[in-house]
Amino acid sequence: MTRGITRRTALAAGAGLLAAPPLVREANAQSAFDWKRFAGQRIEVSLTANPRSQILIQNQREFEDMTGIRVGAEAIPEQQHRQKFAIEFASGRPSFDVVGISLHVNKRQVGKARWCTDIRALMADPAITAPDFDFADFGAGAVAYSTQSDGRMDTLPEFTDYFILYYNKELLAAQNVAPPATYDEMYESARRLNDSRRQIYGNVGRGLRNANVVLWSSFLLGTQQRDCINAERQLITDTPDAIWAGEFYKKLLRDCSPPGVSGFNWNESQTTFMQGRAAFWLDGVGFAAPLEDRARSRVAGKVGYAVVPRGPAHHHCAMFGTGFGIAEASQKKGPAWLYLQWATNKTNQLRFLTSGAGSPARTSPYRNEEAISQSRFSREFFATLVESARISRPGLPEIVPVTEFRDTIGAALTSTIGGADVATELKRATDAFRPVLEQSERAG
Repeated sequence: MTRGITRRTALAAGAGLLAAPPLVREANAQSAFDWKRFAGQRIEVSLTANPRSQILIQNQREFEDMTGIRVGAEAIPEQQHRQKFAIEFASGRPSFDVVGISLHVNKRQVGKARWCTDIRALMADPAITAPDFDFADFGAGAVAYSTQSDGRMDTLPEFTDYFILYYNKELLAAQNVAPPATYDEMYESARRLNDSRRQIYGNVGRGLRNANVVLWSSFLLGTQQRDCINAERQLITDTPDAIWAGEFYKKLLRDCSPPGVSGFNWNESQTTFMQGRAAFWLDGVGFAAPLEDRARSRVAGKVGYAVVPRGPAHHHCAMFGTGFGIAEASQKKGPAWLYLQWATNKTNQLRFLTSGAGSPARTSPYRNEEAISQSRFSREFFATLVESARISRPGLPEIVPVTEFRDTIGAALTSTIGGADVATELKRATDAFRPVLEQSERAG
């Protein structure tokens, strides 16, 4: 069954291609592959509720008819899904065979616990890997994100999510404002476009604790530092660069955004932008589809898409991603592997792209001119995705206590919107989280 569609989640498709390993090429060349090999079996699939999961569930009859395998698929809101699969994995008896994983949140946790099987052996088996699987079609960045530090590939890439800049073409044109090239330009333009008397604001964005950290980290990516932890895996969130990112976050949300923005997550931001009440919105590309829905959005046909502005030292966009894993405890790894191949095939990945559900992990959809030309999205949208792939970097550190990190740093950021001192708040939050990170690193 499908529960409410509530969120998206991302990592770089990357501009380059990863060459298929020799064992995969050899296996497929000799393949005696049969999609019906496991006919009559049933697998359980646990997904995060989002537009991509909706697409897979709506089309899973294709897989069932092709394989004879029945699928019990469940789509659960993101926060509940993370809690549910962690509890089930820890019990040693997960109810699912296939699980969707937010790599930017759970990659290190899943990898350290070895909850998901290493799919490299499955890829090398000619009896269960389709000759047209085309592993080389997956972007190099997405494959790297699905691979653990010890070389185990315990998820297959599904989706890459970049932070991009949405802008209201009509509002910018009325004031003769160009899309900003730098963060400083973005702030100055947002201030200029503010018209609180008409309830029009220069910017809208995440102010809610936890959710807001990825906006702050987007600004941090533009500094010399770029990262939240250093090479020694020590926390560095109270440095001059981190404080600069915090100051920019504070003034953009405090000076240029709607009242109550400290309680805004992505959905409140999306609603405000759809109503035509914000000029700029920096957030994930997976939120684009409703903006172009003429039945729901006042800005349909008026949305501009651009890569995020350049920071003071670098030009990067935050990237996030998801992958599909097969439970190590599953007794149906073969059927589950067939499902992974279908779920990430070129048809489904193209459906993601052309529907605006997000950036596929495969590279071939971006080259499908016929499908792109028939999409309701502009060429600017697709060009933004391609360019974002070239400048993308992880938007969150690869650590186990990601949620605690976002809660702690996020609380500090929310306080600054109310007027608190940025340096003081980040120092307090860093001191509070540092022992949590150190303990998690020792545990590994």
